[in-house]
Amino acid sequence: MKHIFLFTLTLILLTHTLQAQTDTASVVVPVGGNSWMNPSGSEKIRNEGLSNWLHPNTWLQTYVWVTTPGKLRVAIGGTVPEGSSTLRVSVLGQGKEVQLPAKQSGDALVGEWDVPVKGYVLIETEGLSKTGRGFAEISHLRLSGPASKGAQFVRNNEGNYFYWGRRGPSVHLNYPLPAGKQIEWFYNELTIPEGQDVIGSYFMANGFAEGYFGIQVNSPTERRILFSVWSPFKTDDPKSIPDDQKIVMLKKGEGVYTGEFGNEGAGGQSFLRYNWKAGNTYRFLLRGQPVENNSTIYTAYFYAPEQSKWQVIASFKRPATSTHLMRLHSFLENFIPATGNHSRMARYGNQWVRDTGGVWHELTQARFTGDATAQKGYRLDYAGGLADGAFFLKNCGFFSENVPLKTEFTRPATGKAPDIALDKLP
Repeated sequence: MKHIFLFTLTLILLTHTLQAQTDTASVVVPVGGNSWMNPSGSEKIRNEGLSNWLHPNTWLQTYVWVTTPGKLRVAIGGTVPEGSSTLRVSVLGQGKEVQLPAKQSGDALVGEWDVPVKGYVLIETEGLSKTGRGFAEISHLRLSGPASKGAQFVRNNEGNYFYWGRRGPSVHLNYPLPAGKQIEWFYNELTIPEGQDVIGSYFMANGFAEGYFGIQVNSPTERRILFSVWSPFKTDDPKSIPDDQKIVMLKKGEGVYTGEFGNEGAGGQSFLRYNWKAGNTYRFLLRGQPVENNSTIYTAYFYAPEQSKWQVIASFKRPATSTHLMRLHSFLENFIPATGNHSRMARYGNQWVRDTGGVWHELTQARFTGDATAQKGYRLDYAGGLADGAFFLKNCGFFSENVPLKTEFTRPATGKAPDIALDKLP
């Protein structure tokens, strides 16, 4: 009996030791920066995690990039303020149930799964039943096992990255310009494939050093053509811009709103509410024109195939600036965190610039880059490349076929310069 007791005691101590090693090697995935509710409803993801979870048959969806395939152990971190909760946690479609007792606090181990390949893994936590008013309040998931090694996700909220992480990575196409030329005009074509026009998307066609011009999906019923120019005064508060550094609106098109914007820099903004269609190709034309008094005028024109004509969006004068068009680029971003779990993509084609001598130059090269969320590795669901003879950008939705940042692409030349009567533009 003595030997059996010693063997049992040794086994218990060994088990506790292995558990301690697992805890030491584990990673904590905050719900606040890596999760969504499905279906979306009254339950909201906050920085602290998920609370006030009242409805059964709703899922907490948490995404993690697995770098090392292998065993993955999942534990739920949170509390059960009242009653008990029965939850089902699923990884790769395989579910395991766990019951959290009343006054549960800390991490509750759910089980272990095999993750066979590198890439994004969806961890779903479903509310099955409860005896109290609500289900467990979940602040994080704790992952351990070989597959947790090198896992990538939004680590913490430093720099407000729960917000930026849930918005998803922004990606860009940077177009090299012909050497020794002063660029006055920038032309681009943009097509959003059907089904890719997700709410919260900004498909920016004509970006330049001082502003941006593209199309948005603002709500189920509203879409916009957006053109903005930053003030040379660095601030996020438009009201703090001195009068001599404010963006001045010179003209605008019919039905175009003009005003100021803030939060991500500040300056002059214009937009036209227009119900553009996925699948159609839209044309964008931007002019940068240095003028007297150390100022530059930027004018944006939009061509909709439904109307078969060019229309002016707005013309802004930027003070303390004397330059032609520089740092030309396109980008794709999501500006609504609640839709950061849905992918969207756009095709950018037939880029041209016109120099001050009146010569058009085709831009067939682009360099693929990403914002800080992508550079930190907090989100890896981004891609760029070539599709149907054009460049494309794709982001969000937690797809695993990402493309390395700083990749360079060359599209086939069309040789067809824009046929635009520039002197007859509105």
